[in-house]
Amino acid sequence: MFWIIISVLLIVIDQLSKLYFLNNQLLYNGYVIIDKFFYLTYLENRGAAFGIFQDGRWFFIITTIFASGVMVWYFIKNNNFLLRVSLMLIVSGGIGNLIDRVFRGFVVDFLDFYPFGYDFPIFNFADICVTVGVFLFVIYIIFVYKELDDENTLSGVNNEKQD
Repeated sequence: MFWIIISVLLIVIDQLSKLYFLNNQLLYNGYVIIDKFFYLTYLENRGAAFGIFQDGRWFFIITTIFASGVMVWYFIKNNNFLLRVSLMLIVSGGIGNLIDRVFRGFVVDFLDFYPFGYDFPIFNFADICVTVGVFLFVIYIIFVYKELDDENTLSGVNNEKQD
């Protein structure tokens, strides 16, 4: 139940922030937070990250539903805390953007950064959840996950012939 509450809370934060910027979009066309670094800019993203696959709405809807289902199944089957946090973040962010695609036809983005003078693509809270979740998932894969090669490795049985 804890995981569902956190996931719903993240989705609600995402949707409320998007609703705010959707309703106040005229106020946020490069609104300066930190000059030459951080702005609030309303954008209707009809693609994916970095604006790729424009107008691929149905592809993203189907892919998100399928991927979320697989991640929820994997979440249920595993008890590792780091893995569960990463999957919960990825699914929550995915559902946040899925809601936009289904009900609006586009994803509302509004966080606009210019690190070191580079115009980074505009993103939203759901994208942060997905990015942090993927980062934690990579940490899990590199440092925690152990693939089982065979049963003998697990049981400590030595297969070498003894003379």
